[in-house]
Amino acid sequence: MKKDKTYNIAIVGLGNIGSYLFNFLKKFQKTISNKNNSKFKLAYVSARNKNKKRKIKFKKNQWVNNCNEIIKKKDVDIIIELIGGSEGPAKKLVFGALKNKKHVVTANKALISKYGDQLAKIAEKNKVNLEFEAAVCGGVPIIRSIKEGLIANKINRIYGIFNGTSNYILSSMDSNKTSFNETITKAIKLGYAETNPASDINGEDVASKVKILSCLSFNSFINKNIHIEGIKDIDQQDIINTNKLGYKIKLMGFSEILNNKIFQRVHPTLVKKTSYIAGVNGVLNAVIVDGKPVGKNIIQGEGAGPSATTSALISDISSIIRGNIKFPFTISNKKRKNYFSGKITELYFSSYIRLNVKDKYGVLSDVTKIFSNNKVSIKRVLQSPYKNKKNSSIVIITHRSKDQNIQKTLKTLAKKSYIIQKPKLLRIENG
Repeated sequence: MKKDKTYNIAIVGLGNIGSYLFNFLKKFQKTISNKNNSKFKLAYVSARNKNKKRKIKFKKNQWVNNCNEIIKKKDVDIIIELIGGSEGPAKKLVFGALKNKKHVVTANKALISKYGDQLAKIAEKNKVNLEFEAAVCGGVPIIRSIKEGLIANKINRIYGIFNGTSNYILSSMDSNKTSFNETITKAIKLGYAETNPASDINGEDVASKVKILSCLSFNSFINKNIHIEGIKDIDQQDIINTNKLGYKIKLMGFSEILNNKIFQRVHPTLVKKTSYIAGVNGVLNAVIVDGKPVGKNIIQGEGAGPSATTSALISDISSIIRGNIKFPFTISNKKRKNYFSGKITELYFSSYIRLNVKDKYGVLSDVTKIFSNNKVSIKRVLQSPYKNKKNSSIVIITHRSKDQNIQKTLKTLAKKSYIIQKPKLLRIENG
């Protein structure tokens, strides 16, 4: 059945992604319309600076100086927000658009992870769509997979590599034997990292994505309690050690339901070299969904960049112009759950622990005693003397132990006079 309605689209934010999207929609307008059996029109664009040099050509009547004017325009059906950030213009635009019964498509993970519950409530009330496929892992269609392809499954756990920048850094440190700082500098030059890559390397970017995926996977409200560790303390010695032990280091995000609690965490993780996730290198992302009856479902692809993000944005636009009005988080706000938050200290892990110590009699004996006193069982020990022969490195792999006990062990060790550097902890993924 042919649809007569033409959807008028406004793009707000004309950076690399916004400009790429504009040109793509313009070039493939007919193809996209035909595939969706529905027409659309690029009605308006808006950005902070009209005179900025961009690789796009728009008509004079398409430009709107103040993006908030677009909210009030009666001939706008879909607003695509590509400003970014959880506050300021982006927040005002999206809230205003939904209140004025406009469909919204966004790549803004910070906004959704912070205000997604409130925005979903408004969208549901006004019977419009809030779509955010591009907010999580760019070209990896994980959100639509959970909402539609895996709708029959009870998801117990979702985890993976959710940040291309951090994955590139760790992969490059491993393959090129470069330092953390050297690798970051190169990543910025190549365009794989922002000039200020703080949110990527400190784990905040992954944390936002984990919180969004948790809502979708477990039909829950946004849970802001999440354990976050970044990768800035990873050095070449850890890369060398873990390779010897048969592992690779990845920055990973996890969310799972255990004993009716939700556990959300982001941290550097050791994975076996033979595992699938160990082979996901460079700027690629990979998401693993563990559910019933599907088992483990793996989706991999480019996590960022204009082309990957545009692919996700067009997927959301297509869903709207087909006339699919649906709940932002799969089910109605009235049916979503609140879970108690679990702490990482409640969980059990095998762990990699590196101690830099003064090389003197009785140190190893005292170290093993501290582990034993805190109910942490040692599986393997590697001891390597420094070139100066005054200090040495002790690497310990533990059996599965309660994280709380590991933390007590490290706290006790840190106070010892023979410890010359803060103890290093990396958790091991056995799943």
